[in-house]
Amino acid sequence: MLDVQQLTRRYGDKIAVDDVSFTVGDGQMIGFVGGNGAGKTTTMRMTMGLLAPDAGQVLWQGCPASAADRAHFGYMPEERGLYPKQPILDQLVYLARLKGMSAPAARAEALELLERFGLAERVKDKLEKLSLGNQQRVQIAAAVMASPTCLVLDEPFSGLDPTAIDQMADLLRERASHGIPVLFSSHQLDLIDRLCDGLVILAKGRVVAKGSKDELESRGRVRHRLVASTDLGWVRDIAGVVTEDVDGRTALLEFVTPEAQRTVLTEALRRGEVLELARVRPTLSEIYREVAA
Repeated sequence: MLDVQQLTRRYGDKIAVDDVSFTVGDGQMIGFVGGNGAGKTTTMRMTMGLLAPDAGQVLWQGCPASAADRAHFGYMPEERGLYPKQPILDQLVYLARLKGMSAPAARAEALELLERFGLAERVKDKLEKLSLGNQQRVQIAAAVMASPTCLVLDEPFSGLDPTAIDQMADLLRERASHGIPVLFSSHQLDLIDRLCDGLVILAKGRVVAKGSKDELESRGRVRHRLVASTDLGWVRDIAGVVTEDVDGRTALLEFVTPEAQRTVLTEALRRGEVLELARVRPTLSEIYREVAA
């Protein structure tokens, strides 16, 4: 389990990360969400020990994370950290050997990953000869090699085409299924919605929300969609109802009280048929906009 506790980082008078805490349990995938400058990358660098926090600590399996612990973490930086003029297979083997793998085992795993990412014919190419998307694939391969105990990935899906996104998603699911905690940041909220067990939302260096999507939904507004056989313009006049939108026989409503919901349902049935009255689940984008505003 990766446990980030009250991390704080200042740059002069600016507080870049302010008392950030969250947990990534074994086998969990947690999405790290926030706008540019929210503090995600700084938090990840402190988690990896690349930056020293001004306050707080990072625990690994209940103890302060050591350099030896972090040596077994898989890390993908926001900016690619590979060698542009080195053949991709050679440097993947080299990086895996730094983590303790034997040369034959490292070569076998690197070839397997490159095959999986459609790069089997490019193993001798220098990194700089690859497209940006393929360079991203190699960076991902470097992060997941040598059986990492934890994955910390900064924007791993950036620049990937839909096929590569699906390949990467499958890879992360596999690692999580083996009990590895996975923390990754992304601006692609649909991916986080699809993949993650929970999320942490940062704004201006602070955690403004965290938890599972169901937990975050329960904090927000509860809206209902009403579909009837007759025009619903009359709902605007019902006390205790916030009318977000009415379009003929469809309305999006927020009921301030249970009595208001019963009143609307009774009146709609008096006027005709009720085809639907259902709670509308907010999208992750709506949750993010609400808490990060």
